[in-house]
Amino acid sequence: MRKSNPAQSGFTLVELVVVIILVSIVSLAAYSRYMGTSGFSVFTAQEQAISVIRQVQINRMQSNLTSPLSNTHYVLAISNSCLGSVAGCASGSGEQRSDVVREEGITFSSSPNVNTVAFDLLGNPLDSAASGVTITIRSNANTVQMCINSQGYVSKGGCA
Repeated sequence: MRKSNPAQSGFTLVELVVVIILVSIVSLAAYSRYMGTSGFSVFTAQEQAISVIRQVQINRMQSNLTSPLSNTHYVLAISNSCLGSVAGCASGSGEQRSDVVREEGITFSSSPNVNTVAFDLLGNPLDSAASGVTITIRSNANTVQMCINSQGYVSKGGCA
């Protein structure tokens, strides 16, 4: 009669599956840190820019100022390296702010070419932006657009 050895060598199937799952999770986390993000960053910047534009609009709509230019938090600035409130774009690039979008490798431009967009108390763009503004965000890999139409609605894609 043969005696069974209670201490068997090797791993159980459950142990192997757990190790494989843990290794795959760690490798996915490491891969996401080292893969190129240039393709995603322009789309992330677009979402952030729409949020920032709406924030500047809402701040202006909640103010009681007769002139939007009297407070730089209520005017949208569009420059090559920054999109946000005039006060936010004027602040240092190392400062964390919710009213500005700055990202390395991303550029902003507008059509018509305006540096600032002021809003009235209803959230409509004023002056040279009154007929609508298309904002273009570019990276090395991708280009996206968004529109602030004449009624102040902010959406993805260019203005028609």
